[in-house]
Amino acid sequence: MYVERLVCVNCGNEFSPDDVVYECRCGSLLDVVYDYEEIKDHLDIQKFRKTPPTVWKYADFLPAPKKVSLGEGGTPLLPCKRLGEMLSAPSLYIKNEGQNPTGSFKDRGMTVGVSKALTLGFGMVACASTGNTSASLAAYAARAGMRCFVFLPAGKVAAGKLAQALIYGAEVIPIDANFDVCLSIVREVCREAGIYLLNSVNPFRLEGQKTIAFEIFDQLGRVPDTIVVPVGNGGNIFAIWKGFMELREVGLTDEVPRMIGVQAEGANPIVRTLVAGSRELEVVERPETVATAIRIGRPVNWMKTLRAIRESGGTAISVSDDEILRAQEILARVEGIFVEPASAASLAGLKKLVFEGEVEKDETVVCIATGHGLKDPSVVTSRISLPEPVPPNMDEVFRRIRTRM
Repeated sequence: MYVERLVCVNCGNEFSPDDVVYECRCGSLLDVVYDYEEIKDHLDIQKFRKTPPTVWKYADFLPAPKKVSLGEGGTPLLPCKRLGEMLSAPSLYIKNEGQNPTGSFKDRGMTVGVSKALTLGFGMVACASTGNTSASLAAYAARAGMRCFVFLPAGKVAAGKLAQALIYGAEVIPIDANFDVCLSIVREVCREAGIYLLNSVNPFRLEGQKTIAFEIFDQLGRVPDTIVVPVGNGGNIFAIWKGFMELREVGLTDEVPRMIGVQAEGANPIVRTLVAGSRELEVVERPETVATAIRIGRPVNWMKTLRAIRESGGTAISVSDDEILRAQEILARVEGIFVEPASAASLAGLKKLVFEGEVEKDETVVCIATGHGLKDPSVVTSRISLPEPVPPNMDEVFRRIRTRM
């Protein structure tokens, strides 16, 4: 492992990578810094280019040895020609993270985070979650033989994600509050009980998520112009940007894409902060959106998110729930890709960006689809009803078909 230190993203204070620490004394989060010259010296470029992409292909850029895996990563980068033409963005790709083992990008972080927990000697892990984090952590903890505690906002987690956490054997603790309160509680619980915390406040978990950038570079053969990412707690957009920065650091590319974050109108603290030009986060006290995975009003990674957006020359945009649901339906019907609402936010955002002239027709754009549609099927079944049954009579069957032709 080529990890050198942990560094505060705000004040620059440094910590040992063997310390169990999630934030600096100033209250800001930490980032993992590597010896990039050592990585560059030991990287076998030819072998690197020929090896198929998976999370652990990029072990030289990760902070722990592989100890627990479910075969995560290697998700498809799908060209979407028909949809791209409809949106006036003909070079459109979808990075379909719903094909990870538990159906979301969180598996990339958890294979690394749980491996780090085992390396440090922990036997228990915990998280707060809007759904995907709990499902992923529960699966990887089960794989590793660890106890897992997940804190969820009661009544606010999609049934598919809750079912995953339960079947994997996690200790599920519903809290009668929103995600931000759940995160505050789990941080205190972990501190007092000696449990390893695996929310995105943990800098090691985000290291696994940056492999999305490595895979896009591998699969596309170059760096795209623009990456569009749904933003909830804000860790993923930073992780992807960091991945591209590291590729540049070791000399594999000179380019870094523009990072664009998309939030729901009812949960858009990053957008509000950018619009206000504020140095402090513009908190949304009661976040609400159909896209439950990004229903977060006080993202802990807001500093990292703003850094990725600003330093890449990007921006952030809000979309309505109606725009999200329409994008989810269009992606499924035009390209055969079924994603959960939070994932569809990236496509809804791209549509608006093209209309406003923020994205040009000749740009290569990758939208990150963060989770599978079966995570939250009730969103579909609640608005698309099943037709009335047809009698078992061929005349009646053909009559129904003719009305649909």
